[in-house]
Amino acid sequence: MDLSIIIVNWNSVNYLRDCVASILEYTRGISFEIIVVDNASPTGDADIIEQEFRNVTFIRSCKNLGFAGANNLGFRRASGEYVLFLNPDTKLISPAINLMLERLRSLADAGILGCKLLNSDLSVQTSSIQKFPTILNQVFQSEYLRLRWPSFPLWDIGPLFSDSPRPTRVEAITGACMMMKREVFEIVGLYSEDYWMYSEDLDLCLKVKRAGFKNYYIGDATIIHYAGKSSDPEWALTMKLRSDLRFLSISRGPFYLLAFRIGMALNAVARLAIIAVVYPFWRVLGKQTAPGPTWSKWRVVLRVLRAGSTGSEPARDSGKSVTDCVTRT
Repeated sequence: MDLSIIIVNWNSVNYLRDCVASILEYTRGISFEIIVVDNASPTGDADIIEQEFRNVTFIRSCKNLGFAGANNLGFRRASGEYVLFLNPDTKLISPAINLMLERLRSLADAGILGCKLLNSDLSVQTSSIQKFPTILNQVFQSEYLRLRWPSFPLWDIGPLFSDSPRPTRVEAITGACMMMKREVFEIVGLYSEDYWMYSEDLDLCLKVKRAGFKNYYIGDATIIHYAGKSSDPEWALTMKLRSDLRFLSISRGPFYLLAFRIGMALNAVARLAIIAVVYPFWRVLGKQTAPGPTWSKWRVVLRVLRAGSTGSEPARDSGKSVTDCVTRT
């Protein structure tokens, strides 16, 4: 088997259907398997999709193992020489998987390889490649700044807008689409299940880097990613920040984590103050929408930082062991 494609699903049946169909449509000339791990979806997604795709392996977990745990479960059932971890809310529009596999095979020092992810309007998704979080790149985080100066060292997303077909070394690849050699994934110890959701991709990229491998991005393989459609935005932001704090605690230590908390808290207070001052003049400044989402975002950030938790949400336990509540079809 050349490639195992592992998809973790939770309550995303419509996206999952399109994802699997697009893989089968565009992926040719290689031997591959699709493994869908259903993370205890309350709507019975696996049953619905299983009726439509008889050649897909379904693994049902009776409890939500989190993103990392479910991917590890799928990997343990996989047989491919290479593995692709793919989100269910993605859709191929070209033979991107073939191209990724071809490039990965040609890179002797490759750890993880990612591609260009597109939004639903086909604009570039700037989270396709990432830098490990630091105080500076999080304090100055702004989509406007990232797009205005994409090659600035704090975020360095310039490769996303380059026409070069050559693989580019990057710090981190988003977990929505990560391809790697099976052997490398085993060497670094699989996904860390210290993370329930979010930042497990950063942790994996860091472990790969520390093991002596390189992470690569290729821009001529493109996949649509309908990001964040199945999660409440405030909940997702809370989980993301808590997981980032845990990542910094593990990778940088307690003193850097404390400095990060202080820096981000001051940043949140400053941004909220600016919004409060500007809000009465919002219409005068020609803005068509109120800054409600931005205000809510920084209030959530401040609340999470004050709470002081770096833990990840535990799996929603049903009282059974993982072995007891996993079935494969």
